[in-house]
Amino acid sequence: MNDDLGAISLSQTDIPAIAMVGVAVVVGYYAGRFAQRMRLPSIIGYMAVGVLLGPSIIGVFDRHTLQGLAFITEVALGFVAFSIGTELNFASIKRQGSGIISIILSESFGAFLFVFAGVYVFTRDLPLSLIFASMAPASAPAGTVAVIQGCKAKGKLTQALYAVVAFDDGLAIVIFAFAVAIARSLLISEATGTAGAVLPALWVPIKEIVLSLVLGGVAGFLFCQLVRRLQSSREIFILLFGFVLIVTGLAAHWHLSLILANMTIGCVLANIRREAAVRRIVAPLLDIMPLVFILFFCLAGTHLDLAALTSLGVLGTVYIVGRTGGKIIGARMGGMVGGIDAKVKKYIGLGILSQAGVAIGVALIVKHEFGILANEYNIEHAAVIGAATLTTVTATSIFFEIVGPICAKIALAKAGEIPKAE
Repeated sequence: MNDDLGAISLSQTDIPAIAMVGVAVVVGYYAGRFAQRMRLPSIIGYMAVGVLLGPSIIGVFDRHTLQGLAFITEVALGFVAFSIGTELNFASIKRQGSGIISIILSESFGAFLFVFAGVYVFTRDLPLSLIFASMAPASAPAGTVAVIQGCKAKGKLTQALYAVVAFDDGLAIVIFAFAVAIARSLLISEATGTAGAVLPALWVPIKEIVLSLVLGGVAGFLFCQLVRRLQSSREIFILLFGFVLIVTGLAAHWHLSLILANMTIGCVLANIRREAAVRRIVAPLLDIMPLVFILFFCLAGTHLDLAALTSLGVLGTVYIVGRTGGKIIGARMGGMVGGIDAKVKKYIGLGILSQAGVAIGVALIVKHEFGILANEYNIEHAAVIGAATLTTVTATSIFFEIVGPICAKIALAKAGEIPKAE
């Protein structure tokens, strides 16, 4: 075991990486408390510690070390996704009405259309506009959930936020698949004068979504059968921890979405067991979620390259304004169409602005796939789009990861769903 831990070491110090993770947890905890005293979400403090320890400033965590610690982030995200899934009780969502569905559709397509229009007006580049627009619908559920749980928020807006961030990324992946397939076809046509194949390009993400749901559904059903026989909260947590690890590992191995798969486990649990049983099963998880958030956001902070902010430029500003306007206005319009509760309609757009993991992930896919496209067809335009996408989305994600949680807390406070003690 010592040999394994020694393999993950820091390039600029003799202190093992696993020890520095411990330092990050301790310092992150106090930084989170300080942020709360400043009336900011605690995760701002966690991320600040990560940025401080990451390559941008001190550099005790270098890129190689972070690759070795990536499994911690994946496991933490698995627990976040599971906790979101447990809030997706279909009977409860049904009681909220069709307004939630209309909000999800309108804020996602609103962000897409606003960014597309803004980038196209600025660049007159149709493929580039499609790619940037396809990045906009994705949200970062961890940021919103951390704020909700950290503030102990409860109410209609809280329930709506859980539902929206849960389905956001699935819809975002579908929108991304269509947009990238069309953009790729346009670039091939531009270079060769022949039409590119759109349908084959759509198969991969569709297969990823379906198989992720199947993996989570099977695991969720098996988990529910096994947990019936357990009474001790300690035993329940052991079983839950094992299932999250299994599904997270299989999702990574099979190139599936660990968010969708783990979310589906929680969703299956929430819908086939009684509410009291679900609360009993989830209770042990609530005790460790603060630690999960510290680990997740400290390590997420180490990946933020502050130098990327200098490359934000006009294109990044257009993206930020377009995405923010599309999310807020789209969510409000969806609430109006769906006849949703007034405070949900008014504030939900502010609560879903966080963006990081999925957006950066799909930006990396664009960079890789369009790089291959540039080499195969000698399309310099494709390489330019890939580089611009990754640079801009990385920079804007820093902005949204800082501003998003703050806006979510403001929304919950204005909706009156944060207890006075918080």
